Amino acid sequence: MQGVLYYFIAVSVIGALVCIYDKLAAPRGWKRVPERTLFFWALIGGGPGVYLTMLLIRHKTLHRSFMLGIPAIMVFQIVIIIGIYNILYSRGLL
Repeated sequence: MQGVLYYFIAVSVIGALVCIYDKLAAPRGWKRVPERTLFFWALIGGGPGVYLTMLLIRHKTLHRSFMLGIPAIMVFQIVIIIGIYNILYSRGLL
């Protein structure tokens, strides 16, 4: 169970770093991060890191797809995690 927590922390940190890089790249003319990449990090569990970083550095906050999509992904993931936990618990596997 601890490994799962470490996984979510790691992908959240990576997602946050990708978001910070994209924010820095914008005014400097560096290669930008595709929006689908930010959604990818959220989909694989980095939603909290991506979303909090977006809010803190004010990146992509005017994009409705991000402001609604990232939290929706996180809610969906929470529902899935609770469902898996309940199934494992009811079968005596936890």
